[in-house]
Amino acid sequence: MKLVAQSGVGTIAAGVAKAKADVILISGHNGGTGASPATSIKYAGLPWEMGLTEAHQVLSMNKLRERVTLRTDGGLRTGRDIVIAALMGAEEYGIGTAALIAMGCIMVRQCQSNTCPVGVCTQDERLRAKFTGTAEKVVNLITFYAQEVREILANMGARSLDEIIGRADLLSQVSRGSSHLDDLDLNPLLITVDGAKNARYDRAKPRNPVPDTLDAEIVKDAARFLEDGEKMQLSYAVQNTLRTIGTRTSSHLVRKFGMRNGLQPDHLTVKLAGSCGQSLGAFAAPGLKLEVSGDANDYVGKGLSGGVIVVHPPQVSPLEASANTIIGNTVLYGATDGYLFAAGRAGERFAVRNSGARVVIEGCGSNGCEYMTGGVAVILGLIGANFGAGMSGGMAYIYDPDGKAPDLLNMETLVTCPVTVAHWEEELLGLIRRHVAETGSRRGASLLQHWETEKQHFVQICPKEMLDKLSHPLGIEEKAVPAE
Repeated sequence: MKLVAQSGVGTIAAGVAKAKADVILISGHNGGTGASPATSIKYAGLPWEMGLTEAHQVLSMNKLRERVTLRTDGGLRTGRDIVIAALMGAEEYGIGTAALIAMGCIMVRQCQSNTCPVGVCTQDERLRAKFTGTAEKVVNLITFYAQEVREILANMGARSLDEIIGRADLLSQVSRGSSHLDDLDLNPLLITVDGAKNARYDRAKPRNPVPDTLDAEIVKDAARFLEDGEKMQLSYAVQNTLRTIGTRTSSHLVRKFGMRNGLQPDHLTVKLAGSCGQSLGAFAAPGLKLEVSGDANDYVGKGLSGGVIVVHPPQVSPLEASANTIIGNTVLYGATDGYLFAAGRAGERFAVRNSGARVVIEGCGSNGCEYMTGGVAVILGLIGANFGAGMSGGMAYIYDPDGKAPDLLNMETLVTCPVTVAHWEEELLGLIRRHVAETGSRRGASLLQHWETEKQHFVQICPKEMLDKLSHPLGIEEKAVPAE
């Protein structure tokens, strides 16, 4: 559980520990992605030192400290920072911004504009060619962190970080020789609760037990597929306590066949009847198809990596699919490849940070396609407010017979137009046809039946950064014809 460092965070941490959290992350006010608003970066939260010490002290006083691992992040820059975090009670340490800089980021803070000058955060191939980051650079950074931590521990007479966790008594406030600076009393941060020295999570103690996922059964039943690639179809009844269905199966699939495996999209088809829990098809790989007759919770297709997900109502359902929600919030978060077809509406924050998946749904809530950088989204119904905020890549098509969509779009980053280019019409038509074939969608079938009339009701959404793609879909530049 991630908690922002603030006054009273200790009470919240105690409640989270009682709820059997394994890890509590106290996040400081520094850090944040390059696309974060300046107000969030400058004014959200307090320094991690204040939140961490309060959480450690409150957990220790209530004899809850041994239940959880404390982690902190938010501007850890040096080995000294890590040692101080350990003395204040943290056992784990998040290093994000420093690792990003080691990979080449120069913090120009325009991640959302698709114009990163060093190619870290962009879909522009010309800019991506400038990226020079490697895993070895991050390994080198962490090695230097470890070396500095080791040197500081040696000076303290400690053999490991475990020996100093929670030893705030080893810290003292340094006088800066200024009455103005020394007015700040840091003693509340240095309090050690009675009997709480070295209070920390026992790593030998087993974590809170979690029931095995449906994937354990799927992997067992799909043995012939995973051993020799035999095409298979499996069926299961599900309920919403079953989460991340397909994720572990995808791991086994990739280990056996690789990501570019040449398998058919439905080489392993898993049919599910009922309500799926969170993260259905997270990181689903090529060759895996998940077909749900029912509905699914939040995070469908999170990190989708080439698999196919189909969600449709049961055949006996009396509900009008296009007027009812069938998948939850934050669908396709960070997806990179694959397909999703859902005969019904999605919740809020649909296709956030999608960078390659192709999807057809029949409506969505607020903040659809937020920070989308690639892929194609087709919405055959109503959308919510702030659609396309920060969208810098990919395409979206919205069926808008009533003309309501323009008032719901975030026009700071978008341009709109009717679907007039043959290339884009073929793409849209092809996705709707497959949507109908996969889900039996009545809304989609009606659109196809009256296509020549209905196609004029579609609005094509294009990020301003990809404006040239509207007239040149394949990136072919027009050449001036010399006058005769």
